[in-house]
Amino acid sequence: MSQYDHSEHVRNAFLTRRELLGTMGNGFAALGLMTLLGESAFAQGGIPSAQSLRDSNPMAPRLPPMKAKAKRVIFLFMNGGPSQVDTFDPKPSLAKYHGQEIPLHLPTERKTGAAFQSPYKFQKYGQSGIEVSEIFPHVAEHVDDMCVIRSMHADVPNHEPSLLLMNCGDARQIRPSMGSWVLYGLGTENQNLPGFISMCPGGLPIQETQNWQAGFLPGVLAGTYIDPNQTDIDKIVENIRNHYTLPSDQREQLDLVQKLNQAHMARREQDAALEARVQSFELAYRMQSEATDAFDTAKESQATRDMYGPGHFARQCLIARRLAERGVRFVQLYHGAGQPWDSHDDLEVNHRNLAREADQGIGALLTDLKRLGMLEETLVIWGGEFGRTPTVELPTPGSNAGKINGRDHNHYGFTYWMAGGGVKKGTVYGSTDEFGFRAQDNPVHVHDLHATILHLLGFDHTKLTYRHAGRDFRLTDVYGQVIDGIVA
Repeated sequence: MSQYDHSEHVRNAFLTRRELLGTMGNGFAALGLMTLLGESAFAQGGIPSAQSLRDSNPMAPRLPPMKAKAKRVIFLFMNGGPSQVDTFDPKPSLAKYHGQEIPLHLPTERKTGAAFQSPYKFQKYGQSGIEVSEIFPHVAEHVDDMCVIRSMHADVPNHEPSLLLMNCGDARQIRPSMGSWVLYGLGTENQNLPGFISMCPGGLPIQETQNWQAGFLPGVLAGTYIDPNQTDIDKIVENIRNHYTLPSDQREQLDLVQKLNQAHMARREQDAALEARVQSFELAYRMQSEATDAFDTAKESQATRDMYGPGHFARQCLIARRLAERGVRFVQLYHGAGQPWDSHDDLEVNHRNLAREADQGIGALLTDLKRLGMLEETLVIWGGEFGRTPTVELPTPGSNAGKINGRDHNHYGFTYWMAGGGVKKGTVYGSTDEFGFRAQDNPVHVHDLHATILHLLGFDHTKLTYRHAGRDFRLTDVYGQVIDGIVA
């Protein structure tokens, strides 16, 4: 035996406490054989087990266990909380009571004043006759493809927990985001691009990267952040080009590094953070071939770019369509990170300006998806973390600068809409009370929305689970029910 072999043999004769426990623990595997077999069989139906994710590529495309109506998601997140009564939920009673006290108890976050009528006009659109505010004329042209949910409600009137609830299904704990759950269940169709991309121009929203975190799921399932403010492809995806090494040489180098990494990981009980890093190396290498093309909107015709319109959000919408075309599973677009929809004052000006930035791009996205025959398989979602009060917000020390022309936070009732992806077209589901404050008919909690989204993607939300810390977790926690009135 050589000196090297002898040293290796001696080294392996001594185990750390962690290695000893890990080795002894392997003996219990036989006790769980039937459970593992059951998990494997279940994974073949579309939901991978934790073990199968370790043994294979967690990004590999998989079929859902049930018949799916949608293959991918584009989530248009209006950061800050847009006002439902100024966008998609008209309330004539606010005009009747404008400037007067509403005959309704409003347990708001802060004391509010009199009824505040919408400064915008509403108009019926399409064959469905759904009413939409004048600030969304391009989106309104697509109401016959939409289901407008006017009875959403959440848990608290604060931005941080409400963003986490809407994005991750839990307002407080570190949990995987909806995009990560979708990627966990379905994988992604394009192995040369991230399966979950989150675009937020010029910075991050409240709670920052927690909104697209993987939580306890494999790290590779987390959202990849892109700043669409950048137009130079080398700045959009930094270090995407290698100007010094041929692709074949890079492949040889990466293969060697990955062998070393795999050996390193094997001795550390398949540490999740190490596993995510190893997988990110491989994805970064593959992205060189497609990322530069996917984010380059200059390759679109001038007519297409004109249809989407000017501005960062319009460009985000165009990139989202290009990513969806290329098989990216979940794309989230944030609007209002720098200037949020959080209009505590100057609502008339702020909401009009924000809608002007978003409206044309969203309308063009829906038009483009329909033109390409993709809308039926793409679930487009619009909304924020909550809505706003139908009453005017009173000035408080340090806020509003003495103005009385805005609205406060309201989690009791707000609006979301969905288009494509198997939703019931040209319909309005649920309602708020006559003033637009509280969900009244057919209330839809955030957990119900998540359950319905997963159903449209082909999953029973109670069975899309992941074993962690001794229990099975899911996006909807122990709540939620599929809303049949939303599904076509």
